[in-house]
Amino acid sequence: MKEILLLKLGEIVLKGLNRKNFEDTLMRTLRRRLARLGDFRVRAAQSTIYVEPQNDDADMDEAEDCVAHVFGVAAYSRACTAEKDLEIIKTAAADYLADTLGNARTFKVEAKRSDKKFPYNSPQICDEVGGFLLERYPHLTVNVHEPDVIVTVEVRDFAAYVRAGLVRGAGGIPVGTGGKACVLISGGIDSPVAAYMMAKRGLELMAVHFASPPYTSERAEEKVVELLERVAKFSGRLKMYTVPFTRIQEEIRDKCNEDYFTLIMRRFMMQIAQRLAADKGAQALITGESLGQVASQTIGAIGCTDAVCTMPVFRPLLGMDKEEIIGIARRIDTFDISIQPYEDCCTVFTPKHPRTKPVIEKVAAEQNKLDCEALIEEAVKNVKVRDIL
Repeated sequence: MKEILLLKLGEIVLKGLNRKNFEDTLMRTLRRRLARLGDFRVRAAQSTIYVEPQNDDADMDEAEDCVAHVFGVAAYSRACTAEKDLEIIKTAAADYLADTLGNARTFKVEAKRSDKKFPYNSPQICDEVGGFLLERYPHLTVNVHEPDVIVTVEVRDFAAYVRAGLVRGAGGIPVGTGGKACVLISGGIDSPVAAYMMAKRGLELMAVHFASPPYTSERAEEKVVELLERVAKFSGRLKMYTVPFTRIQEEIRDKCNEDYFTLIMRRFMMQIAQRLAADKGAQALITGESLGQVASQTIGAIGCTDAVCTMPVFRPLLGMDKEEIIGIARRIDTFDISIQPYEDCCTVFTPKHPRTKPVIEKVAAEQNKLDCEALIEEAVKNVKVRDIL
């Protein structure tokens, strides 16, 4: 019995004349990610993408896990194919769903007949398949309102397909359809969630991380790599740019008013990230800031950091509270990594009394005590690049 994956599209179907571009991008992504799991044919028809293994070596369990993490897939299911013959469909449903129906108490059948040449309409398919399943599994009863199992039969142009329910997919739109952006990534809870949320809106990602040895450890950097690997399950491959930040932080410590340390540090981060982003074709920055969460995330502080930017800064977490952010972090499997006790550079030289209502002119004056351009040039020149797959 041949088994395939049926993928349902979400908001892609609303894209009008651009819809084909979104579908083509999604299928390219699927083909690339499935390639390591075996030989799969990926094609689209009637708002459904078909993922068909071409030989017995293809790993369907791994393929299912793969498509579950691809943005643009609203829902998916494993299904068996059958000839468009009602007797064959009935037998296929009983055999393919044996384990599922054997462990259920109630069921109902839903049918979709997009091939109007098929001699039975949808209600007739439901009656015939449902009656056959009741004979084969006499312990079952029909419940049309809250069944344990929904058996779905789809009669399409290529074949008939039998499945049991749908699994919610990653949703969103395909990565790459929204452009490219650079996420400033730390080892905390917020920034990986921000990266995930913007990739869900179709952005291809690059990541910039700031390291300050010996104040931060190599293990802290590896923690960020692990976080990005979890994000990459959804976003796809990306590059991580690790910026040496020690000298800049020491210069800030030695020459600037302590109250402005964090603000000046963040302005340097934005300037460096923007320069790297522009060099790599990214059009925006992404940060994990949540309004009012800490002193550097007040309206005034955010205004001070944005003042040095010429490209848009996306803050998808801005209106979220910590519990909401943690909920997403748990769902994408980054939370347990984020709470590992390895310090990042944002905790280095933290002022005792940070300014929550800073004046941009005063912050800029403090930063101008430094040779900013030389410090930025040196940091960019010594960036370390790493592929995240």
